[in-house]
Amino acid sequence: MIKYNLNCSNGHEFEAWFRSADDFDQQKQRKLVSCPQCGTNDVNKALMAPAVSTSRKKQQVALAMSNEQKQFLEQLRAFTRQVRENAEYVGPRFAEEARKIHFGETEVRGIYGEATLDEARSLAEDGIDFMPLPILPEDRN
Repeated sequence: MIKYNLNCSNGHEFEAWFRSADDFDQQKQRKLVSCPQCGTNDVNKALMAPAVSTSRKKQQVALAMSNEQKQFLEQLRAFTRQVRENAEYVGPRFAEEARKIHFGETEVRGIYGEATLDEARSLAEDGIDFMPLPILPEDRN
């Protein structure tokens, strides 16, 4: 997804998201892009600075946390590490395995893995206890 800063021929500025640069061009050509303030289809991309992520910027974000936030993040790391060390990883079979445990079809044990949003909703509707593991900053690398 690409976020563009746009402006219309009447001087209004606004933002819009598109799947790609080509997607913006096609929608503009078909007159599907319009100013939310005045409705004109005479819309163009505004000059934008690129969003560049650097390791220095990431360090600044980490340094900007308060001591309480750093402690909380460490507790989340410890909790996640403990779960991963003491539970069985079942991957994308999480919902299926959680159901089997809940209904006594297999031995009771700690498990972790992945579930879709629909699977998680279904587990909750069935009264099956579970919780998402936090996604930590290092998990995104």
